[in-house]
Amino acid sequence: MTVESAAVSADVSARRRGPIDPRLWRYSAAARGYLVLTVVTSLVDVAMVIASALMIGTVLAGVITTDARSLGDWSTELGLLAAVVVVRVAVSWLHSRYAHRSATRVIAELEHEVLDAASTLPPRELDPRRNEIATVLTRGLDGLGEYLTGYIPALLLAVTLTPLTIVVIATQDLTSALIVVITLPLIPIFMILIGVLTKGKADRTLSAMTTLSSQLLDLVAGLSTLRALGRERGPEARVRQLGEDHRRTTMSALRVAFLSGTVLEFLATLSVALVAVAIGLRLVTGDMALEAGIIALILAPEAYQPLRTVGSKFHAAEDGMAAAERAFAILDSAGTGAPRPPAGPTKHRNPSRDNAPELVFDGLSVAGRDGYAPHRLSAVCRPGEITVLTGPNGSGKTTALLALLGLAEAAEGLVTVDGISAEGTDQWWNRVAWLPQRPVLVPGTLADNLQLTGADPATPELDEICVATGFDVVLADLPDRWNTVVGVDGTGLSLGQRQRLALTRTLASPRDVLLLDEPTAHLDDLTEVTVLNTLRDRAEAGRTVVIVAHRPSLLAIADRVVAVEGRAA
Repeated sequence: MTVESAAVSADVSARRRGPIDPRLWRYSAAARGYLVLTVVTSLVDVAMVIASALMIGTVLAGVITTDARSLGDWSTELGLLAAVVVVRVAVSWLHSRYAHRSATRVIAELEHEVLDAASTLPPRELDPRRNEIATVLTRGLDGLGEYLTGYIPALLLAVTLTPLTIVVIATQDLTSALIVVITLPLIPIFMILIGVLTKGKADRTLSAMTTLSSQLLDLVAGLSTLRALGRERGPEARVRQLGEDHRRTTMSALRVAFLSGTVLEFLATLSVALVAVAIGLRLVTGDMALEAGIIALILAPEAYQPLRTVGSKFHAAEDGMAAAERAFAILDSAGTGAPRPPAGPTKHRNPSRDNAPELVFDGLSVAGRDGYAPHRLSAVCRPGEITVLTGPNGSGKTTALLALLGLAEAAEGLVTVDGISAEGTDQWWNRVAWLPQRPVLVPGTLADNLQLTGADPATPELDEICVATGFDVVLADLPDRWNTVVGVDGTGLSLGQRQRLALTRTLASPRDVLLLDEPTAHLDDLTEVTVLNTLRDRAEAGRTVVIVAHRPSLLAIADRVVAVEGRAA
């Protein structure tokens, strides 16, 4: 399990909200409607169970102990019993019909909510959680179906049918009611013991699934590169190990589910047997009326049934509940955030698209998971200069660029562009060419991807830039050159080729602000030199160039080096 997954699991465990999480009803309108339907059908079912027991007890006892043994003598009671059976069957059919539909709608609503929430997360928060979010959306939330259709109805019956049944049994036979009251706690006690035994199994199963999905996706994305290097069989041992881990965790969860069902069934059967033996002995000695004994015997299993079902359904639905907890954690994190600080006083300087802007970090602090990164960053990035942001990992260098782009909220301080607060508007974005650590490539031609930063494939100097970045070698192997079609996230190109394409389109961009995050991380020394010379040319042409870097070669070309620091909470 990764550090991020462990942290999420710890956070999930800390935020358990009881048997029914109220956030489910808050985030899903369909869940609220389903809850109302389940409550109503549960109450009707409880009434029908009690009524049918009373009718059966009355008729059987009457037939045995009186001379009224024809159907006509019991037509009223039998008619009521038939009506009760019809109503109970109809209610069960109604709930079953709409339960699965409602569960599907609830899952779909939560998936859309999580997807919308994930799209609003700052990149700094989204990146370490993308694999978890993908797993929750594609497979994890499907487990909620058993939770909604099995666990919640059983839980509602446990809080309605069980106490009402005990009350009715007590009105008929106090001894039987006392036996039920004494033995009934055994079921939740063993449920708790099994829960302690299986604590964390659902989270471990989901984490194993997340890890397996993540590595398989990375493997598929890089398969072309591995094949080119003749190492396509290298990861097979790791994939096999991950699959085996997932199989073990899944089978372990299934064993626990079967174990819990067996234990709870045994306890319920034993408890009902005690009630039956007590009733039989007293009937033999004449210390009990037959009608009361029959009613108590019919209702005794109904008192245990809801709790027994809750225990078995809980373990069957635990995977879905774990996924829902993570989904709620994503929704909660997207719903909170530091408010954007008010813009500072505007300087009397008008921005011009003919001149590169001056970028100012004025005491910028961005809240992170463990404090502030960056913390009170102050720097000026002037046109015609190369400004390098450097510092230890986690200090907030990349986050500073995200704040400049309007993608990260400032806890204090602000970032200005020519004296105006940077708000991430379209007008501001049209002035920026950004090279992140993980460049985004869209499905389409290479020319389409080139034009994302305003670069033109017909630009005369494009060939020189391709030579500088080494992308000319890639184009030479492509018969359609810039008309070559790539898939989602650049599928069809190796990881190194994608990086060179993204660097090429950034350097070829006519925009007056260039933001680059570790631009030479995947380049050899010779290519790095040509890229650095190109960046120097862009700065001397009047562009504003800001680079996040660690490498000494990048620090050496800087006109201004800014040390970025974070502060732990």
